[in-house]
Amino acid sequence: MNTSATSIWASIAAFFTSKGYWAALAVLGIFMEAVALYYQYVIGDPPCQVCIHTRIWVAAFTLLAIVMCVLPARKWLNVNGHVLAIVCMAGLWERCKFLWDVENRRGDGTCEIFLNFPDWFALDAWFPAMFEVKTLCGFTPMMPLGITMAEMLVAASSVLVVISVLALGLVIRKPA
Repeated sequence: MNTSATSIWASIAAFFTSKGYWAALAVLGIFMEAVALYYQYVIGDPPCQVCIHTRIWVAAFTLLAIVMCVLPARKWLNVNGHVLAIVCMAGLWERCKFLWDVENRRGDGTCEIFLNFPDWFALDAWFPAMFEVKTLCGFTPMMPLGITMAEMLVAASSVLVVISVLALGLVIRKPA
C-alpha cells in the first residue's frame, strides 16, 4: 500500500478511536430520534410497536455514544464500545428489516399495540411521549426522495452496521 493510502487509513482509524466519532454517532442518534418525533407529533404519523423498538435501539446507541464520549480513551474501552455499537446496529437493522417486511407484506407481519416489557424496563410507561405504541404496524410515512421511512431506516442501519464493523476492525488493529 502506498504512503498516501496508508495515511488515509491511519486517519480513518484515528477517527474511529476518537471522541469525535462517538460525538458524531450521538448527534446522528439524536437527529434520528428528532425525525421520528417530528413525524409523530408534527406530521401526525403515530408509531407502531416495531417503530418503538427501532427508537429503543437508536436510543441505545445514542446513550452508548454519549458514555463513550465521557469515558477515558483506552483501547479496551474502545473495543468494548465498538462491540456494543455493533450489537445496537445489528438490533436496529433487524427491527428496520422487519418493519420493511411488514410494509411490503412479507413474513408474518405480526405487531401488537403494547410493548409488553417487564415493569423494570417499562419505557412506554416512563416516557410515553417517546416510547408509547400508538398504532398497529402497516405502512411507514414517505420521506424525502420518494422512499418510505422503512426503506430509509433499512439503508441507514445497513450503513451503520458496516461502519461499526469497520470501526471495530480498525480499532483492534491500531496499536495501543
